[in-house]
Amino acid sequence: MLNLDNISLRRGSKLLLEKVSFQIHRGQRVGLLGANGSGKSSMFAMLLGEIDADIGEFSINPNDVLAHVAQQSPSGEQSAINYVMDGDKRLREIQAAITVAENSEDSEALHRLYPELDAIDGYTAKQRAARLLYGLGFAATEYEHPVGSFSGGWRMRLNLAQALMCRSDILLLDEPTNHLDLPTIIWLERWLKRYQGILLLISHDRDFLDGVCTRIASIEHQTIHLYSGDYSQYERQRAERLSQQQSSFVKQQAEIKHIQSYVDRFRYKASKAKQAQARLKMMERMTIIAPAHVDSPFHFQFFKPEKMPLQLLKIEAARAGYIVADEELEIIHQFDLRISAGDRIGLLGVNGAGKSTLVKALADGSTLLCGQRELAKECRIGYFAQHQLEQLHLDESPFWHLQQLAGNTPPQKLLNFLGGFDFRGERVNAPVAPLSGGEKSRLVLALLIWQRPNLLLLDEPTNHLDMEMRQALSLALAEYEGALLVISHDRHLLRSVCDSLITVHDNQLLTFAGDLDSWAAWLRELEQGGQDNASVVVTKSVNKKNRQQERKLKARLRQELQPHRQKLKKAESEVEKWGQQQGSLEKLLQDEDLYTDAGRETELKQLLQQQATIGTALKAAEMDWIDAAGQLEQAEAKILSA
Repeated sequence: MLNLDNISLRRGSKLLLEKVSFQIHRGQRVGLLGANGSGKSSMFAMLLGEIDADIGEFSINPNDVLAHVAQQSPSGEQSAINYVMDGDKRLREIQAAITVAENSEDSEALHRLYPELDAIDGYTAKQRAARLLYGLGFAATEYEHPVGSFSGGWRMRLNLAQALMCRSDILLLDEPTNHLDLPTIIWLERWLKRYQGILLLISHDRDFLDGVCTRIASIEHQTIHLYSGDYSQYERQRAERLSQQQSSFVKQQAEIKHIQSYVDRFRYKASKAKQAQARLKMMERMTIIAPAHVDSPFHFQFFKPEKMPLQLLKIEAARAGYIVADEELEIIHQFDLRISAGDRIGLLGVNGAGKSTLVKALADGSTLLCGQRELAKECRIGYFAQHQLEQLHLDESPFWHLQQLAGNTPPQKLLNFLGGFDFRGERVNAPVAPLSGGEKSRLVLALLIWQRPNLLLLDEPTNHLDMEMRQALSLALAEYEGALLVISHDRHLLRSVCDSLITVHDNQLLTFAGDLDSWAAWLRELEQGGQDNASVVVTKSVNKKNRQQERKLKARLRQELQPHRQKLKKAESEVEKWGQQQGSLEKLLQDEDLYTDAGRETELKQLLQQQATIGTALKAAEMDWIDAAGQLEQAEAKILSA
């Protein structure tokens, strides 16, 4: 159990939490919400012992293991799989002790340590680490690669895998989806739903919160309100609470006004002075109910485009990629793409598939290796990408940035516009440098909107944005009258604003016929049985010659990889079968009477023997699964490289 008792917390002079008390029990998965700067990360720092509460105390069971994702990017020559295994600290302690005992031939210590290793599933630790790496998007051939060979985003995935590897009782996750693509987010969602300890999760992804959380803790006005259910249920409950609070506030204000009126009329009349003073004291003692601050600080909309050509942008017979050391690195094979008035397209794909490469080709043609790019004369592109945050003038203010675009527009109009993005007061003229990532993203979006584009190209626009700003952006995009193409791992945004989906997969640009949920299912089917067995139809943008070549390649892949796929499928079935039997047996072994009732000794021995047998079978099945996955990947790579 995690218990907070009368906690008050400050950062500098700012009061974040005041007299907060609540309990979280094993099995509860709690989403921690609040505006940027409200105290979410500070609360995590307190739980991790990095800062102290000003008042009050929190307590956990002293034997509970607390895990969190390290924020430092790892490096070094240690292999990825060994780095992940380091997350299980008890495993490493026992392994080190076994090494010492073996070197000193201490048989007594070994007799004690080997059962301990078995009790914590130490013999399957490498398989567990491999499954985490696989789920987080690492190829089987990368498990032994040095940690330092991965890029920054993949190193953060290794940190997440290490936290999940820990056999923790309490798990703290601060924006765990930031470096993940959509398929990996969906995998993590499923993994966390099976987590048996206490989960405390900070996230601005409402679909992720809906899929994982059983409770929501919302930081509002230096206190925490607890709601049961997922994020959607929280929204409904909070709306009801605020509605009741507003009604109570209005009623109380009327009562205060009535009392004040009586006091003003009679406080100086001798015959009524005593009654007036009594009412005045009653009013002073009354708990003032705060008005419900339900309004978001963000109020903006996209301007109506001045002109809207029927066809905005066309790319034909193109290939996209980069020139590296005078050689072409082709990311997307030959494709065609047209964007017309009214198109609202979601662009999907795993990290590294080429989504940003495609958007750059659309935005300015910088990644086109060949082909034709035709832009309508009156097409005005609004392009948002994370690198644009780095192009802001750090010594200048938000107001200065807008002035560079606004010409002779009256200053008050500019101030009103920036206020819709929550740049108010001193912040309007303060330098950009100290702004957070979310604040810089808001400024770049504001500058983009001011330019009145009729085609929006948005590459992860919700990164760093809090829940209120994401909602405001979704509403503004839903009402936007131009065309748009969006890359995002925020499923709520994609569902809200997109009418069609395209995806980059295996260096091909595909038109996807299903919805967002079926796309994730389609990817899983591809992993298991190849594209011909996938249930959702896609259309490739390639010429006839390429189609013939692809049909031949697909036929060869289907024929030569089928034995490997069958082997993998069989191994998965075995893992699932033994895992279910192990789970059923563990439930039986939780019966306390088994250990106290002398008449059930035989039954207990039989169950323990079954547990050992099933454990051995599960380990073997997991090894078979790892081997089959690696063999399938190697066979496919060999055919594709031929």
